[in-house]
Amino acid sequence: MLDGLILGFQVALSLDNLLYCFIGVTLGTFIGMLPGVGPLVTIAMLLPMTYGLSPIASMIMLAGIYYGASYGGSSTAILVNLPGESSSVVTCIDGYQMARKGRAGAALAIAAIGSFVAGCIGTFGIALFAPMLGRAALAFGPAEYASLIVMALVATSVLVQGALVKGLLMALLGILIGLVGMDVNSGAMRFTFGLPSLMEGIDFVVVAVGTFAFAEIIRELRPTKDEAPHQVVAVGSLMPTAEELRQSVKPILRGTGVGMICGVLPGIGATVSSFASYILEKRCAKDPSRFGQGAIEGVAGPESANNAASQTTFIPTLTLGVPGSATMALMLGALMIHGITPGPNIITERPSLFWGLVASMWIGNLMLVILNLPLIRLWIVLLKVPYSWLFPMILILSCLGIYTLSNEPMDVLLGAGFGIFGYVVLQLGFSLAPFILGLVLGPMLEENLRRALLISHGDPRIFIESPISAGFLLASAVMLALLVLPAVRRSKPHLEQEA
Repeated sequence: MLDGLILGFQVALSLDNLLYCFIGVTLGTFIGMLPGVGPLVTIAMLLPMTYGLSPIASMIMLAGIYYGASYGGSSTAILVNLPGESSSVVTCIDGYQMARKGRAGAALAIAAIGSFVAGCIGTFGIALFAPMLGRAALAFGPAEYASLIVMALVATSVLVQGALVKGLLMALLGILIGLVGMDVNSGAMRFTFGLPSLMEGIDFVVVAVGTFAFAEIIRELRPTKDEAPHQVVAVGSLMPTAEELRQSVKPILRGTGVGMICGVLPGIGATVSSFASYILEKRCAKDPSRFGQGAIEGVAGPESANNAASQTTFIPTLTLGVPGSATMALMLGALMIHGITPGPNIITERPSLFWGLVASMWIGNLMLVILNLPLIRLWIVLLKVPYSWLFPMILILSCLGIYTLSNEPMDVLLGAGFGIFGYVVLQLGFSLAPFILGLVLGPMLEENLRRALLISHGDPRIFIESPISAGFLLASAVMLALLVLPAVRRSKPHLEQEA
């Protein structure tokens, strides 16, 4: 590990990579403070631009946007009672109450300190556990990978918004979109509708930009959007008291532990980890009634948890090639754009990429502390940027990015179509996370499914004869059962009454 970290810092400390790290965390902080934008839309919009960058530079920048947004989201949650990021929703509860009592500066400082500590420990977790998981994954064959992908899709469908049927439908739809084009084995055309432009499939970037960037723009075009300036609470002193620091130590450490565990699990992520940390802190508190009234622990724990989760979610994405969230699916897509397939061999075959990314996270977390404390008043000014200025810029950049992929106007039209699709499904209460994961993992699932059946001469028992594969499938079945059985029990009395 030490040799890898030395190599990583040599890569991350080059002037080009330092610049892209700074751009990433700065942009991440900015978009994290703007409700409605977020890292998902921003990364989707910037995906086409990564073609001109090296794989290392593009991953360092996109990762900086991702974990930088967690820092920025806490600032608006505390000062405006408006979370810029979904993972900062919990921070509003006690952070804004502290701000109303004149302790906004202390809340911001504790949030930044907790985020920095959690980010550093979470990055150490990547450096420590990712190689171990990578070595263990070398024992995986096609059957194990196919079952792992099934488990990841089921977990995301079950956990995202708790709507099982909607989640599974979106995952299946994503898989179908990923199958568009020519079958490499038989040469048959699938879902092309006779259009030559679809023979090579639908570009991942087109779908990502359409469903996230374009759909968000359509949402913001609604006339009900209120553009009244936010009422920002005065910051005051940024120095927390000795008592506030003492009260924050254990919540920061507990939140970091919760976040590291949640980040590795598919479908959990930063938002769930912050809620879990808040519940844990409330149970550990001697006086739970303080929570909701401005308890510093209610800021320290969740902010540490969501930042630790933002780091460790890279572990399954890089070492197994299985993203745990929609944003990680976009990161996976960024690697695939450069012809890199994530998996257990990435550490040995691309050590500069893996260790350079890990080292850049330490550097990026240090940059974020500097950006988020001394410059907080500058970020407050940026909260006054009207949405009517911001979204036309996103639209223009997104269209240019899609068009430059292959200079095909058809790609822009497809992107617009997916934008309408994304808007409609969001209005109907569906989540786009299972869809984008299905899109990324669908071709991988098909490839491993076919390879496994070729090895077994068409015998499906290969998926249950392997203990690892059987374990993944059993976990999928358990997750489905835990959600389905209570619903069946609740509906049984109603069915008996109707009978």
